[in-house]
Order: sequence, then structure tokens, then C-alpha cells
Amino acid sequence: MTEERPPAKPTPCPICRKPSTADFRPFCSDRCQKIDLGRWLKGVYAIPTDEPAPGPGGGPAGGPGGEPEDER
Repeated sequence: MTEERPPAKPTPCPICRKPSTADFRPFCSDRCQKIDLGRWLKGVYAIPTDEPAPGPGGGPAGGPGGEPEDER
């Protein structure tokens, strides 16, 4: 005999906490989906790391390309 489970309760939208919809899962709407994307692109969400922050040129500490600058 197979045990039947009740239908899964939709998880709430991580942005506004309304029930999520299948079209935008795990969000409830296109709006909340875009808000989340904007937060990722602005760096609001970050994955922790033990590496030092990049230097002034966007690369590792040192010159713009990440290489140490020559002292001439």
C-alpha cells in the first residue's frame, strides 16, 4: 500500500514572502525575480571567502592587471 502525502505547500517568495508561483519559482512574480537579480549584481549578496579583496585595478593587490608593478 502506498502512503499518500499531502500536496507540498508552496514556499514563500524570498523577497516579499507571498506564496511563490510555478512561473517564477522560487519567486512570486517577475518583479521580485528582478529585485533579487539586482541585489546579486550590486554585490548585496556575497559568498564568503578567505581570499583578500581585489586591488585597485580589479585584480589581486598590485598593479591594474594583478601583476606587481616594476620599481624602476
